[in-house]
Amino acid sequence: MIPTERSGSARSAAEVNEQIRALWQRAGGRLSVEQRREYERLVTEWAAAVRGEVVEAA
Repeated sequence: MIPTERSGSARSAAEVNEQIRALWQRAGGRLSVEQRREYERLVTEWAAAVRGEVVEAA
């Protein structure tokens, strides 16, 4: 088996997705500039977590 490296995300995709949902709920559907930056960071983290979970499943 080839060792894999998690892409820097210690949290699961589900955990990060929950944070994304909470951010949108707090923002009331409109993100400020600061919230947009957080959203982009969270989406990047979520994508890395999804890739890591797919690799682990394979």
